Amino acid sequence: MPVSTQFYINGQWVDPSQPDDHPVINPSNEEVCATISLGSEADTNAAVAAAKAAFDGWAATPVADRIAALERLRDVYKKRGDEMADAISTEMGAPIDLARQQQVGAGIWHLDGTLNAARSFAWDHPLGDHAPSERIVYEPVGVCALITPWNWPMNQIVLKCAPALVTGNTMVLKPSEIAPLSGLLFAEMMDEADLPPGVFNLVNGDGPGVGSTLSAHPDVDMVSFTGSTRAGRLISIAAADTIKRVSLELGGKGANIIFADADEKAVKSGVIRCFRNTGQSCNAPTRMLVERSRYEQAVEIAEATAKATTVGPASEEGRHIGPAVSETQFNKIQDLIQKGIDEGARLVAGGTGRPGNLNRGYYVRPTVFADVTPDMTIYREEIFGPVLSILPFEDEAHAVQMANDTPYGLTNYVQTPDREKLRRVARKLRSGMVEGNGTGFGQGSPFGGFKQSGNGREGGAFGLHEFLEVKAVSGWG
Repeated sequence: MPVSTQFYINGQWVDPSQPDDHPVINPSNEEVCATISLGSEADTNAAVAAAKAAFDGWAATPVADRIAALERLRDVYKKRGDEMADAISTEMGAPIDLARQQQVGAGIWHLDGTLNAARSFAWDHPLGDHAPSERIVYEPVGVCALITPWNWPMNQIVLKCAPALVTGNTMVLKPSEIAPLSGLLFAEMMDEADLPPGVFNLVNGDGPGVGSTLSAHPDVDMVSFTGSTRAGRLISIAAADTIKRVSLELGGKGANIIFADADEKAVKSGVIRCFRNTGQSCNAPTRMLVERSRYEQAVEIAEATAKATTVGPASEEGRHIGPAVSETQFNKIQDLIQKGIDEGARLVAGGTGRPGNLNRGYYVRPTVFADVTPDMTIYREEIFGPVLSILPFEDEAHAVQMANDTPYGLTNYVQTPDREKLRRVARKLRSGMVEGNGTGFGQGSPFGGFKQSGNGREGGAFGLHEFLEVKAVSGWG
C-alpha cells in the first residue's frame, strides 16, 4: 500500500495540500495501526476537477469497454481478497473469518451482480408501439461524490463505485476516516484495473470537511451517501442549493416478527443475526417481536444464545464477535445499555462494561433486554451494537403496528410457515425490504428503505438506475 497519507487523484498518488495526520485505531487493542491525512477543500476541489475533466471521455466510452473495465476490477479484487480481509479486520474489528467470507465476499457478490445487470441492461429502447419514433436513452449523471461508512466497507464502496463506473460516471470516493485502509486498498485495485485518469479519485477526510465540500460543490452532480440519518439530513441540506441528485442509505431499527408457528430455531437465529458484525449493521433485526404464547420461551432462548456468544480480538479465527469500531461508538452503546436499565427494561443477558476476560479494546457484552416498551429509548434509537430488545405482541395487527412504529423503514423480518400470513404481513410493513423465514435476498435485489432510512436503491439493475439520467428523444426514426 502506498504511504497512507496520500490521496488518489487523476490517476496518481498525490500528497495532501495541507498534511494533517489522523491516527487510525485498531479497535481490538486501542493501538494506532496507521496514519492518514484528512483532506482540505483544495484537495477535494482537485479531485472534483479531475473527475469533471474525465467525464466526457468516459461517458462516451462504449458500454462494452466499461464492462471490460469492471471485469478487470473484479479480477484484481478477487486476487487481493486476503489483503482486503486483513485491512477490514484491522481497521474496524470484523473477526477475520467474517472479514474474509462476508465483508470481502460482499464486494465480489455486488461486482458480479452489477456486471450481470449491465450485460443485460437496455441502455436505450423505444418508448412503445404507440410511439415508434421515440427513444428512451439512459445517460450518466456526471461527477458523483460517493461517501461510505465504516461498518461494511466493501459492501458499500462496491455498491456505489461499480454501478457508477459501468454507467459512465466519474467519481470521488470519500471512505470513512475511522476505517480508511480498505478504501485505500480499493483505490490501488482501481489503479491496477487501468482506468483512464480522473475516472476514479479518492480523498480521505471527515464529514464536516471533505463530506460537506463534496455535498455543496457546484461541479458535483450527485451525492450517494450511506451512513446515519443525521448526516444524511445535513448532506441533503448542503446539496439543495445546486439541486444535485442525492441518494441516501441511512439507519434502521428492524423488527423481527416471530409468530407462534415459527420454526423452533427462529429465536436463536434472530439473536445471532442481531449480533452479527457486533450489531453494527443498519439492517440488523434489533427489535424481536414475539407472539405472546411463545414470549417467555423466546426470552430464555435469547438469554442462552447471548450468553453463549463469545467476544474476542478480530485477528483470531472463529465465530466470535469482535469489538465495536471506536471509543465513541463503544461509549454510545454503553450509554444506551444503561438507559435501558434506567428506564426499566428487564436485563436478561449482558449489560454495561467489557466482557470479563477483556480489559483492553472496545468490546461490548452481548446484551438482551426483555419487557421493552415502545416509549423506551432502546426501542426507538438505533444502537448499532450487540443489543437486542424483546417485546410480546397479541395478534397480527398488533405486530404490524409495533413494527411500523418507528421513523425508520429499512428491513423487517417475518417468521411463519404460513405463506399467506407472511405475504399479508409483508405488504403491510413500511420498509424497503422484508426477509421471510431467513431466506436471503437474491443477487441484484434492491437494497434501500422507506421513511428516514433513505430514498436510494442499490444493487443490480436498481443500482444502475441510481446513476443514470433518463432522456426522451422524439423523431428517432
